[in-house]
Amino acid sequence: MRLRELQDKKVINERNCKCLGNVVDIDLDEHDGCIRALILPGPGHFFGIFCREYELFIPWCDVKRIGPDIILVDVDEKEAVHKL
Repeated sequence: MRLRELQDKKVINERNCKCLGNVVDIDLDEHDGCIRALILPGPGHFFGIFCREYELFIPWCDVKRIGPDIILVDVDEKEAVHKL
C-alpha cells in the first residue's frame, strides 16, 4: 500500500466512533524502516484550516484494521496529542 492510498482513508476511533480525519504523514523508524505511527492534523483555528496547535500521533500498534475506505484505530486521543 502506498502513502497516497493511506491519505485517502478516513481514520475512525473505535472507542467513541469519532472520525479523527485523514492521514497526512507517517513516522518511520530510521533503523528498520517500519512504520511507528500515523500522523493526523489537529483541528485548525482560522476557518478550520490554519494555525494548528497539535497533531495526533496514532501508534502503529493501535491500528486495528485498514479497510477499503477507512482505518480503524483504538486510541486514547489525549495520549495521542503531540504539541507543535
